[in-house]
Amino acid sequence: MQTPLELRIDGPVARVYLNRPEVRNAFDDETIAALTATFTRLGQDPTVRAIVLGGHGKAFSAGADLNWMRKMAGYTWDQNREDASRLAQMLWTLYSCPVPVIGRIHGDCYAGGVGLAAVCDVLVAAEGVHFCLSEAKLGLLPATISPYVIRAMGEQAARRYFVTAERFSAAEAYRLGFVHEVCAPEAFDAKVDAIVQTVVANGPEAVKACKRLVQDVAGQPITAGLRDDTARRIADIRASDEGREGVRSFLDKRAPAWAVSQGG
Repeated sequence: MQTPLELRIDGPVARVYLNRPEVRNAFDDETIAALTATFTRLGQDPTVRAIVLGGHGKAFSAGADLNWMRKMAGYTWDQNREDASRLAQMLWTLYSCPVPVIGRIHGDCYAGGVGLAAVCDVLVAAEGVHFCLSEAKLGLLPATISPYVIRAMGEQAARRYFVTAERFSAAEAYRLGFVHEVCAPEAFDAKVDAIVQTVVANGPEAVKACKRLVQDVAGQPITAGLRDDTARRIADIRASDEGREGVRSFLDKRAPAWAVSQGG
């Protein structure tokens, strides 16, 4: 029986693939539940140091599944609220996962698929990818994904693409800063793997702390409280076993202990 996700774990790297290629990886309530459960588990696994999120078939994700949308058309307000809350929780679970998530974006990335891309920490897109925040075409709005999309592409770009529902290219997404790398198809997976390897080569606890640092500091005024918080964070990690080992290995000109156990 086909499941909505495929999970592969190879040493410190987990690869999660949307697995509904027949509907261009459009997601429904089952997919949302599977993503929430999978990323919760991976975030709690101390051996996982990086997660790749991609999709099987011709597209990363076309957004919401049509059959699911037909079912929602008959929902009451309370049912719609409950359904949307599950989607919002899934997005938050991915965004707040302590392990860095590298998005592998190919084909079309539409509507809720853009939300999935936006919660990733690093985005690599293949040339020819098209993005579209298409909700307004259906008389809807990209509400649950908006906190992440606006952070990832910036307010000014969101003001345009939310209201026009235009398609935009991988090159435009790169220009906006939404996508970090755009690659030819033949170099796509090599670039994803190269970024994964740079992540797993670093101190695993430091990487998690760096991810949390960006989320906590971005957009904050530089107050005395923030300055004190950042000083506390660096003191914490300098005094940790990993921090001490990292400095010692650098001074001793040797590989740190975590690199020895990194595996493939």
